[in-house]
Amino acid sequence: MEQIFRFIQQIQTYSKELQTQSIKAAVPLRIYYMSTVIETEKIDNLLIKPIFNLPDPELYIQSVCVCKTVATEQELYHQLINGNALLITPTSYYFFKAEKAINDTPVDSDIETTLQGPQSALSENITTNLNIIRHRYQSDGFQMERYELGTISKTNSYLIYDSELADPSILAKVKEKLSQIDVKMLQATGQLENILNGKKKSLFPTMILTNRPDRIVLNLSQGKMVILLEGTSFVLIIPCVFYDFMSSMDDLYLPYWVAKGLVALRYISLILTISLPALYIAVVSFNPEFFRVQLALSIAGSRGAVPYPSYIEVIFMLFMTEALTEASIRLPKVIGGTATTVGGLILGQAAQQAGLVSSIMIIVTSAVAISNFVIPINTMSFAVRAIRYPLIFFASLFGLIGVIGGLFAFACYLANLRSFDQPFLKLFVNEKNQSYK
Repeated sequence: MEQIFRFIQQIQTYSKELQTQSIKAAVPLRIYYMSTVIETEKIDNLLIKPIFNLPDPELYIQSVCVCKTVATEQELYHQLINGNALLITPTSYYFFKAEKAINDTPVDSDIETTLQGPQSALSENITTNLNIIRHRYQSDGFQMERYELGTISKTNSYLIYDSELADPSILAKVKEKLSQIDVKMLQATGQLENILNGKKKSLFPTMILTNRPDRIVLNLSQGKMVILLEGTSFVLIIPCVFYDFMSSMDDLYLPYWVAKGLVALRYISLILTISLPALYIAVVSFNPEFFRVQLALSIAGSRGAVPYPSYIEVIFMLFMTEALTEASIRLPKVIGGTATTVGGLILGQAAQQAGLVSSIMIIVTSAVAISNFVIPINTMSFAVRAIRYPLIFFASLFGLIGVIGGLFAFACYLANLRSFDQPFLKLFVNEKNQSYK
């Protein structure tokens, strides 16, 4: 007891000493808590006031508190830092849950926007997120399992799934990987994705990061698993295939042919953003006969003032586009859009007038940037941006043959990729549509 008191004084806790009168005799009580993580109003209204007003405070304490023996100082510190108040009676230790909720208000979804779907996203409070998901997904098979990840952060996390729909083999593998995580700090779902991936050097994501509740419950109904972390509004959906990254929630909310047309638009944009810079190099430098004579002469005429090869021109413009995209993310929202728009217009016009790039290259760069932003999931968009550069390298060496060979190697890489033993290029053609009967 004395050792625990000394430890409590070292970690700067607030304390209250109470002398209550029960039916049998006077009961001395002591309450210890950390004010920075505790909602003091909960302690006053739900613990202290009822203790003084009820005839038998011990019975009330046993009903609202958890009786638990503290074995070590580390265990006591863990209970206090997680929002528990320590209540000491002459006979037992009790812990009263009174944690202070931080960032528990759902915000608007500004990452995956939809025209007709729900506009609210998750919050950074895991209890609020569980409440939102459980309210939308009311199946009897809903299950959740708690994990504590990170030896220092001790991040509270939950694995949720539908026991009637989830694949038992995949579920067992996910649980095994979660139990084997050994890191000091775990603060975001992106970090958890890299750990679960098992590969230090990976390019394409095999798990979806999202903060949309409608996407979460849709994937739960398809037998997938979702991992939630405390302190972040994004969750991790596993397993996922390539088709999942190219689908938007608007596909369920829009008319059939409109949705199918938008899906086709995304795949066409994907092909353009990957291959268009490499095709420009191949046609200009190696295979001008690929186009009609008039178009080939027009492209050659626009490059008349450019003093260096086409691959230098492409790399220069793509580099500036990547820099502008990164700047739009890092700059404050008030000036981010204006700065990047003005920078892009001035840069493109000045570079073309100075003879550094051709006018055709300005069109190609704009088309590549716009096509990349059509991809719904950001992590896939980042991976696609990186794929362009190996194709540019092959095109600068071998022309059109290099582009075709690079695309073939890219397809083989995706065909060999797995997401928790699921083929990455698998098409969920046998799944029932969740929006129609």
